Amino acid sequence: MRVRLPLTCEQSSFVAVGCLVSYGPNFGEMHRRAAFYVDRILKGERPADLPVEQPTKFDLAVNLKAAKALGLEVPLGLSAAADEIIE
Repeated sequence: MRVRLPLTCEQSSFVAVGCLVSYGPNFGEMHRRAAFYVDRILKGERPADLPVEQPTKFDLAVNLKAAKALGLEVPLGLSAAADEIIE
């Protein structure tokens, strides 16, 4: 805020501390999928035989307070699409 630069982040937790907008994978979902892989490995499957997965759920978070402090107007469509809004 001090140098008035908007910041985009990957993790939605950074929006709560001043990041303007974040769009990235849902890390909770990724951790649950990791547990699925651990379970399969512990049951005897070889890690090399398991498929590689990419994230399928992404979160969009917008910090309206930061936008106001920077003098930016957030489009209504972006606010409507957001999974999390900080006011």
